[in-house]
Amino acid sequence: MKGSRTKGTTTIEVGAHGVALITIINPPVNSLSSDVLSSLKDSYEQALRRDDVKAIVITGAKGKFSGGADISAFEKVQEGKVNEPKPDFKLSEVLGDTLEAAKKPSVAAIDGLALGGGLEVAMACHARISTPTARLGLPELQLGLIPGFGAMKSRTFDSIYGTQRLPRLVGIAKALEMMLTSKTVKGEEAHALGLVDAVVPPNELVSVACQWALDISECRRPWIASLYKTEKLDSLGEAREIFKFARAQAQKQAPNLIHPLVCIDVVEHGIVSGPRAGLYKEFESFQELVRSSISKSLVHIFFSLRGTTKIPGITDLGLVPRRVNNYPVILKEVNDQFMQAGIGRVRANLQSRVKKGKMTQEVFEKTLSLLKGSLDYESFKDVDMVIEAVIENVSLKQQIFSDLEKYCPPHCILASNTSTIDLNLIGKQTKSQDRIIGAHFFSPAHVMPLLEIVRTKQTSPQVIVDLMDVGKKIRKTPVVVGNCTGFAVNRMFFPYTQAAILLVEHGVDLYEIDRVITKFGMPMGPFRLADLVGFGVAIATGMQFVENFAERTYKSLLLPLMQEDKRGGETTRKGFYLYDDRRKAKPDPELRKYIEKARSISGVAVDPKLARLPEKDIVEMIFFPVVNEACRVFAEGIAVKAADLDIASVMGMGFPPYRGGIMFWADSFGSKYIYSRLEEWSKTYGEFFEPCAFLAERSAKGAPLVRHLNF
Repeated sequence: MKGSRTKGTTTIEVGAHGVALITIINPPVNSLSSDVLSSLKDSYEQALRRDDVKAIVITGAKGKFSGGADISAFEKVQEGKVNEPKPDFKLSEVLGDTLEAAKKPSVAAIDGLALGGGLEVAMACHARISTPTARLGLPELQLGLIPGFGAMKSRTFDSIYGTQRLPRLVGIAKALEMMLTSKTVKGEEAHALGLVDAVVPPNELVSVACQWALDISECRRPWIASLYKTEKLDSLGEAREIFKFARAQAQKQAPNLIHPLVCIDVVEHGIVSGPRAGLYKEFESFQELVRSSISKSLVHIFFSLRGTTKIPGITDLGLVPRRVNNYPVILKEVNDQFMQAGIGRVRANLQSRVKKGKMTQEVFEKTLSLLKGSLDYESFKDVDMVIEAVIENVSLKQQIFSDLEKYCPPHCILASNTSTIDLNLIGKQTKSQDRIIGAHFFSPAHVMPLLEIVRTKQTSPQVIVDLMDVGKKIRKTPVVVGNCTGFAVNRMFFPYTQAAILLVEHGVDLYEIDRVITKFGMPMGPFRLADLVGFGVAIATGMQFVENFAERTYKSLLLPLMQEDKRGGETTRKGFYLYDDRRKAKPDPELRKYIEKARSISGVAVDPKLARLPEKDIVEMIFFPVVNEACRVFAEGIAVKAADLDIASVMGMGFPPYRGGIMFWADSFGSKYIYSRLEEWSKTYGEFFEPCAFLAERSAKGAPLVRHLNF
């Protein structure tokens, strides 16, 4: 994954008009690797020395300014392979290394991307010219960092620091919004905000930037140092209110994260004490954050996400995805009532996007026009792909696949959205085993980003490549896994709810479990999730695991007992919680009787120790069984890489990305610790907790759980 690549560089070309055009070249996004930065520094200093150069324009090759820092540099620091030198903060040396203080003006010509360090370089120039479609932003918080390119690459351009420049160009509130949400803006909006000085077509970009640079040099335009702009800054009183509000929002939206608060602190320090003081603060904060567990986790997620596109024996065969022509969708149902209800749900989801400002009315109408209903298979004769999404019933799915084989063209991909059932069972009665594949979307499908692509031993590599391409085009994250009951995500996380029910029957408060797990960082606890999914689905799914993994299934009658009383979860307004008209959940005191009845039938006694279980133990007793099952999935080869399980857990189950995914998080404890805890619990509470052979082997060797086996 991290193989050798061509060294990045820059070129310098001086035109007859006296403007030096410096071009960053480092495909695919012109990232600012150490070799690029070294070359950029040399080119810039050459332009400053040359008598025939009046001004400088910096741009990027092939329609991209720069996608920012080379993330592998952060990873090397985190792994202890590189020790970043501390810069000398003498004012003269800092000023000497900045574009801003140079004796010749510089202008950034921005197309494509200007992200992170790329935007920081552009902001250090005296003006910025952009194309309308260029995207500009500081997304460093996605890596657990703050904008601090100067802090990371201190020996190149010491005072290119985004936390201090962006507020002075666009205002404090907008700068904080862009940084804290990692939001990018396009050229026109950037111009309206004051981030860029002009927006021009791509074919005029360089010529306009060169003329702009000459105009500054010859005093026809103002020579502006962004670091000292003040007209966009609020008064100190107003600024303090903005910072107070930003902190409250950050703590509300991301209570477990420190770096958003650090970012706010650094910006405020620069506003109150001046930009040079902001540089000191930014550098110190960046150096702490880059080595933090949160940044290590998020950098791991960054590389793991890239790794999902590489499947040995599939993506290395040189296959090109076949074009899927029919993006218009045919929704087949068994009767008109169900069909209209399905179309109605799609309409409601799209209308919600319009209401939130995420979709225009025109796009809404065009999108909805691509959907039509059908009660038979006659319109399936020209389709490129079918995704079956009926209830988890083996015989029903088998019948549907037999029908699909009759009506669909020979090239059509036959996919199933099954969440648990072995695909070999589903396709048992068909002859086209090479076309059968799992396309498992997660609920709610229009929100959750994961597409779990399930391949059997017969599935054609071409079909896998095709579905991966479709997944990307519909803005999902495809992860390819092997075929088994539950596949990767549902199989890993089946013990999640099972462990929670076991704890409840042994005396832990149900609502305390949900509170602790939500505090840990999950979108909701296991019981709130069960309500959302629905008890019918939960029980049907559970039966698949009982049939296939009986020895490690915790058998409880809690869900069936509740379902007997017409408690089905959120859709029935009664489940583990009670729901009002707006589907707001509140605890139900009546739940105790169901727990006591289930406990009585199972013959389980309340364990007094569990009634006062610390939060740390609740988290471990809920998630270590998930880790245990994930180890089995990895050992059986269901996942290509352990890192794929990290991405699947984050994108499919909402495991907090700042913990690095389920396997990366587990490695922070170590195999020996997890094994010993599971072993201890299995002696007390049964074989549900029994550690798997893979975990036992890693523990015996004192080896990391999966680290170094990820890529």
